[in-house]
Amino acid sequence: MSKKALLALCIAVIIPLISYFLVKHYGDEAVVMPRRYYEDSIITTVKDGKETTDTLWHSAKNIALVNQLGDTVTLDQLKGKVLVIDFFFTHCGSICPSLTRNMKKLQDAIKRQDNMKYADTNFVQLLSFSVDPERDSVPVIKKYADKYGVNHDVWWMLTGSKKTIYDFAFEELKVDKYNDEPVDSSFVHTSRFTVLDKNRIVRGYYNGLDDTSLARLSNDVVLLMLETDKKKKSLLFTEVAAIWPIFIIVILAVAVFMFFNRKPKY
Repeated sequence: MSKKALLALCIAVIIPLISYFLVKHYGDEAVVMPRRYYEDSIITTVKDGKETTDTLWHSAKNIALVNQLGDTVTLDQLKGKVLVIDFFFTHCGSICPSLTRNMKKLQDAIKRQDNMKYADTNFVQLLSFSVDPERDSVPVIKKYADKYGVNHDVWWMLTGSKKTIYDFAFEELKVDKYNDEPVDSSFVHTSRFTVLDKNRIVRGYYNGLDDTSLARLSNDVVLLMLETDKKKKSLLFTEVAAIWPIFIIVILAVAVFMFFNRKPKY
């Protein structure tokens, strides 16, 4: 085989592989992902004389409540979704209407992204927990949801056991942590939006009344939607593996081309 043919074969194989490894190695590092909060434990292991640590992050537990349609729903139904959470009560005359309007803006932004195919919005769910569930019955929150144009598929307004809601707020989301505003344990009245990733790990707190903070929230949601589990094969690797026959065809095509276009020896 001539040097030119060998070079062509190398190019056909090496360039795609180099591109893959560059994307694989630098793709995640080029983007600053939202941090994780609240580790449960840190496991230290030693293999071949090298010590490594693995952090087990706290994952919010499953809970069951009732949404604005009267359906009993659980967080386990939302596996694999990024969750955006706030707290409200329907007769609130202060921050709640603004929080709900801003959550509605997020709902509309998600819908636009879906329509324009910027992102698969099946991976996002909005959740608003009533902090006064005794008064916020299903008909009451349904009326409130309709007033603000809630899309019942992507946004649940939840009522039910007050203990379940408050335990979830303080023990799982820890809404009183990393917070400049005081949060009364007897009445969860906060302007905070909390984001959980696909594993229900807290990945960010945001001021639900501040446009800059909400813009950061929207950006972080997209990043979390695209985030992959480093312990699993990346989607890119899977796709490359799936198209390996194409590489073989390219190599053969180059070889055939070079064979029929080789210069005859005299």
